[in-house]
Amino acid sequence: MDQEHPATARQNRTREHLKQALIELIKDKGYHAVTVKNIVDHAAYNRSTFYIHYPDKIELAEDLLVSMLKGLEEAVGIPYMHGHKFFTAKLNTHSFNIVSYIYKNRHFFELIKHEDTLPGLHTRFPQTILKIYKEQFVFDTINHIPVNMDYFKRYTAYGFYGLILNWIRDGFKETQEEFIKEVIELTKTHIYSFEFIGNHSHKH
Repeated sequence: MDQEHPATARQNRTREHLKQALIELIKDKGYHAVTVKNIVDHAAYNRSTFYIHYPDKIELAEDLLVSMLKGLEEAVGIPYMHGHKFFTAKLNTHSFNIVSYIYKNRHFFELIKHEDTLPGLHTRFPQTILKIYKEQFVFDTINHIPVNMDYFKRYTAYGFYGLILNWIRDGFKETQEEFIKEVIELTKTHIYSFEFIGNHSHKH
């Protein structure tokens, strides 16, 4: 990997600090009440530093959402080889890197529990999961039953999203392993196998 230029690394670090401050403040007081002044005070920067990076809190919020959801899309393919077929009967807990990503970034994903939260999170999080199902996988149903695949992917993606939502709302009571085991058991009831055709082909 190329070494980051020190100035770029510093800019990225500053952006990360501002994003973390926004997350904490949303949890504390709700998105609409948060001001740029709150953010810079919380992150211990001055206003001029904020404005070098973002014109306003809306752009900061958007950058936070986009970067986290892009990370989610990229995390999915890590356990899978491109073009390989996987049988759900043989799945194990390493097969669901998406769950590890959500758990690792739970500080961010917990924002879904809040009413006045990051704009777009409630719609774009499930849409991203659907996009992953649509773009990165080819599914074969149990007993190879023919179905409308567009409906099938929507049905399974939103089902998975519902389980994730529940796990987050429950404060991650089940361990990642326990949660994935439940997901695998459910997956086996309707998916026989899947092929990963995802993001390696257009990885940066």
